[in-house]
Amino acid sequence: MASSSSTHAVDIAQAMITAPSPLGEWLVILPVALCIIVGAVLMLVRKHTFWHPVIAIPALVLLVVIDAMLLYAVCTTGPITMVAGRWLPPFGIAFSADIMSALFALAASIVGLAGAIFAVDDVNRSGRRYGFYPFLMLLLAGVSGAVLTGDIFNLYVWFEVLLISSFGLLILGSTHEQLDGAMKYAVLNLIGTTLFLIAVAYLYAVFGTLNMADVAMRARDDATLPTATIAALFVLAFGMKAAAFPVNFWLPASYHTPRTVVSALFGGLLTKVGIYALLRVMVMILPGDLANLGMLIGISAFLTILLAGMGAIAQHDMRRAVGYIVIVGIGNMLAGVAIGSVEGLEGAVFYALHSIILMTALYFVTGLAGKLAGGFSIGAIAGLYRRAPAFSGLSLALFFAAAGLPPFSGFWPKAILVKSALADGSWWLAAAILIGGFFSTFALGRVFLLAYWRPAPLGGGGPVIRLSTLEWLPLIGLSALVIIFGLYPEPLLAVVSRAVEGILSPEGYFMSVFPGGGL
Repeated sequence: MASSSSTHAVDIAQAMITAPSPLGEWLVILPVALCIIVGAVLMLVRKHTFWHPVIAIPALVLLVVIDAMLLYAVCTTGPITMVAGRWLPPFGIAFSADIMSALFALAASIVGLAGAIFAVDDVNRSGRRYGFYPFLMLLLAGVSGAVLTGDIFNLYVWFEVLLISSFGLLILGSTHEQLDGAMKYAVLNLIGTTLFLIAVAYLYAVFGTLNMADVAMRARDDATLPTATIAALFVLAFGMKAAAFPVNFWLPASYHTPRTVVSALFGGLLTKVGIYALLRVMVMILPGDLANLGMLIGISAFLTILLAGMGAIAQHDMRRAVGYIVIVGIGNMLAGVAIGSVEGLEGAVFYALHSIILMTALYFVTGLAGKLAGGFSIGAIAGLYRRAPAFSGLSLALFFAAAGLPPFSGFWPKAILVKSALADGSWWLAAAILIGGFFSTFALGRVFLLAYWRPAPLGGGGPVIRLSTLEWLPLIGLSALVIIFGLYPEPLLAVVSRAVEGILSPEGYFMSVFPGGGL
């Protein structure tokens, strides 16, 4: 029997990328890869706790540098995409970075670095042994992956990664209060994750793809596709992640329970990932449904701001009061999304970036105030101004920024949001933002007057406690950013404007994923 085997040339260029990836594309995945690799190394030396900050802090300095390089690259050359396994999208899992994702990644890395430095004194040897620094690296891997992924199912996966690490950080110490807070945190976030997964399944059933650029292009090409239910599920799921009304009660019930540095990282990062996902999905991927759901999002923003503001005033624990201030900020960001105009979205993105930095610093202040005073009850603390005048002055500046008062970074996004709300005819949202600012001012002013300015009773000052350099350094660094962007906001405003332009007109993003114009 004679047979001849014939060879057939296969053109893999139809399904795979044949050219080597340019070095610039590696910047998109380096933040995630670095965090995972360093986290694994920290696990290998888990018994040698001395080395954890020695390894983690330089790695996070490198992460800040990489994210800054990524932001510079997307600002100068446009969005960047890298696909796993060299498969062409939408078959390969894409990592895509535009200006908005690079901004969020850079802000997250700055906060992560500040947390790693602060934790040297805040987390004891037992906390290190049980994995604070590996959990921190895993948390930053999840946040980086969530903001840099170009695949909506992988957005869900990275949400899971950051949730797993946040559970570990939340119960570090295993006190009754921590376990109680972790249970509330876990249940609501697991419900939100389930809704997110259901929405992703519906999305795949309708579009047959999970690549963000591919879905966005198909949604624009066919306005008759049934996406209203999908969009509503995404809004509900991301609203739960961001702690928006009516599913926000888990945040003030859990964020005050862990170590100060953990509360700071949570307050700065976790809710903002929900806002980022809402902006990415509703503005870039499903913009047609944003107009239909704008009123619903606006009502949620209105109630989130007002109820959280009243909640902040009612608190007697400084940490719980700051938790409600975080929620007020979430309402302000949702207001910008609900308005949906260029100016409204600029206000939402600016506020999110400001909040990442500010809320981390504000939790640092709260934790250090409790350390100096020996407790967190506003009624029981007094005389902090006399005991630590420099710290008290810095606290007042951060309180002003959280309330949206000039000349700090919180003033500008609030001014933009109020202006855009009035231009849109949404006077009720503008009123809510202003009233929320008044409530925040009242709540934080009450904290300062009672805990800081009120004289301590005779003989009630307690032992003198001094803050260490490693506690001062991250607090001063973050506060400097709050002050700089308050006094000189133009550079950040310009970059934010380009970021919003990129998600409203994402043709550059599409071209980075499909250089040939798609399938």
